This record gives sequence, C-alpha cells and structure tokens, in this order.
Amino acid sequence: MRKKRAVCIMSGGMDSTLAAYMMQSRGYEIIGVHFNYDQRTQQKELECFESIAQALDVSKKYTLDLDFFKQLGASALTDREIEVPTGGVEEGVPVTYVPFRNGIFLSMAAAIAEKETAEVIAIGVVEEDSSGYPDCREDYISAMQKAINLGTKEETNITIAMPLVHLKKSEIVAKALELHVPLELTWSCYKNESKACGVCDSCRLRLKGFALAGVKDPIEYE
Repeated sequence: MRKKRAVCIMSGGMDSTLAAYMMQSRGYEIIGVHFNYDQRTQQKELECFESIAQALDVSKKYTLDLDFFKQLGASALTDREIEVPTGGVEEGVPVTYVPFRNGIFLSMAAAIAEKETAEVIAIGVVEEDSSGYPDCREDYISAMQKAINLGTKEETNITIAMPLVHLKKSEIVAKALELHVPLELTWSCYKNESKACGVCDSCRLRLKGFALAGVKDPIEYE
C-alpha cells in the first residue's frame, strides 16, 4: 500500500515551508511545487526551495515557469516600475498583491495532484496575520477546492489543506521551531536577494513574528 501524497506549493518562504513540514509530520509523502513568475526575488526563492526540498527529502519536485505574470504586471513584485512599499503594513490590499496568483498556483497544483494521484494540495496561506491578500482567505481556498473537484475526474478527490490559515506569525515561528524547520533556509523579503531589507511588509511581519516568539531570526538583514 503506497503512502498518501501531498502536493505542497513551496515558495521558499517560512509559511509554505512550515505547511510542507506539517504535512510530512502527518504521514504524507511530499511532492514539492515551486513557481518562477518573474518576481523580484525569483533566484533567491528558487535557491531556498531547492535547499528546503533537499532538507525535507521530497519524493518529487516540480519547478514551473509562469512568465505571463510579467506581462500582467499590476504588482510591485512583478513590475519593476512599481515600488515595493516600506512604510509598514496598511489597511486594504497592498500593491504587492499579484492578481489571482494563488488561484493560478492552485490550478497548476491540481493538475499535478491529479496526475500524481495525490489526496491533498497544501498551501501556506495565512488569513489573520498577513498583508491582506484576498486570495489567502479560507472561504476562497474552500471555494477553489470545490471547483477543482468539479473540474477533475470523478475518482479524483482532492482536499486543499491550509494548516496555517488561522495562525499568527509568532505561532508560525513557534510551530516551525517545534518541527525543526530549517528557518535559516527560508526567505520572506520582497525586495532583496542578498540581505533581507527588513522594511517591506513581508519582512516586517516576519520580524514581528520572531520578536513575539522570543527568538532571533536566523537570516541576515541590512
């Protein structure tokens, strides 16, 4: 009898890495999926994914290039003419939101899950303590699960796991330490690929999480 499988969307960041480790701790064989979408820190995120996949001992990995995101633009992560905000997390949807990114990622992951006969797709979305992205909401992910199962073979039955959705960043740090997640291999910065900037929304949320958890972030900052 084969081991149950989970397709894990892995950006190289702290949240998706913890989600993959949580699925492994639940007895799943991990299939790692990473997306290059011409984001500012694409090379660094890819390097982190490769290192994490090795540490996690994934059974198979997919790296998919989605260069059309550059044509779409409309986000500070994919359009170099839009500045990454550094003034702190504000109300509303920030300019770092990439239009329907998680919907596209989940659609691609669904194709892989159906091919690999995986029972689960895992995604590290965080609703309560995030930048306010609409495609990180639990209701939305649940709706995508229904759509995926309507659009796949009758014998395909995929659950989308979002084990972090109601956690705060400090709880994510604590859980990652509990599971011995190599946080030094993860990357959260939206701007830089060498030393993290420390002032973009993602860095601020990460640093606050470590501070509230009472531990030092192992990556370097400017």
